[in-house]
Amino acid sequence: MQNLLSNLGDTATPFLAIDVDVMDRNLSGMAEGARQRGLVMRPHAKTHKVPEIARRQMELGAAGLTLATVGEAEVFASAGFNDLFIAYPIWATPARGARLRALTERVIIRVGIDSIEGAQELGRALSGTGLEVMVEVDSGHHRSGAQPEAAGAVAVAAARAGLNVAGVFTFPGHGYAPGGRDRAAKDEAEALARAAAAVERAGIAAPIRSGGSTPTVAMADTTVLTEMRPGVYVFNDAQQVELGSCAWSDIALTAVSTVVSRSGQTIVLDAGSKVLGADQPLWVTGGGRLPDFPQARVVALSEHHATVRIPDSVPTPSRGDIVRIAPNHVCSAVNLADELVVTKNGIIIDQWVVAARGANT
Repeated sequence: MQNLLSNLGDTATPFLAIDVDVMDRNLSGMAEGARQRGLVMRPHAKTHKVPEIARRQMELGAAGLTLATVGEAEVFASAGFNDLFIAYPIWATPARGARLRALTERVIIRVGIDSIEGAQELGRALSGTGLEVMVEVDSGHHRSGAQPEAAGAVAVAAARAGLNVAGVFTFPGHGYAPGGRDRAAKDEAEALARAAAAVERAGIAAPIRSGGSTPTVAMADTTVLTEMRPGVYVFNDAQQVELGSCAWSDIALTAVSTVVSRSGQTIVLDAGSKVLGADQPLWVTGGGRLPDFPQARVVALSEHHATVRIPDSVPTPSRGDIVRIAPNHVCSAVNLADELVVTKNGIIIDQWVVAARGANT
């Protein structure tokens, strides 16, 4: 990336750049880890939203893609991907139900449910289509998901509504906290085991037990899980570095920005929250991190400014210098970009459209 910083040509900052060699190493490493552990890989494409990257994931052995919305599924179905899981508790309004019905006529589609009412609503819209459902359970993140012991009742409601139950899934999102990765992975395995047992006691097979976020996937219990759905690993981000899930050398996407102002050891960059996203959990140390200045901190973030404090002992970039920022949450940053600039050996080689940008319904 260093050569890129002095060879931008007419490319105006700020923009999001991918180091394709780092990205491919991340993709290959995760795929190989899944193979070695006997886990099905179904990466979450909401992170990158780019068909070119999804094709790389499929070529490395992914069984299909995970998505967050019907809109994302429509984009990837149109791009030629035919095995999709919307890992979200779908509420099938008439309009959304019609869109899902159309998808079932084109691809293998699986969606999440987490309540009896949700299963019944989905059945009214899609009974007889071959739609598969996965029962979502709460493993400690306390967002969506039924309690594990309630998974059997939800599965029975789905079956009675004419839907095919494929298994259970969870998101161990409480692993996104310092020191929380091990505990979240254990909670994930326990919740999935209890949920699968509840579904089987209800007389329904639950062969798929799906989990595995980027922070917890290395600790996933392969005696319970059959499938993992990491997303952020493709690029990694500042949060993953601070959690210990990756090293600086694993950061594949950064915002390339220009120093527009300087006062002593404080610089201001032209990549603000409209480029980096605004996510800043209480435990992170700033509004993003600078891979080439790991001791620096983004101390303030506004729409078009990132204010960075450089330690006194570190040489400070001058006005006009180019600086890279790793976003806190790469998924949010990508969703703000129309395209990603692709680099190899420090040279711009391509641009990829963020095809599923804004596909939020």
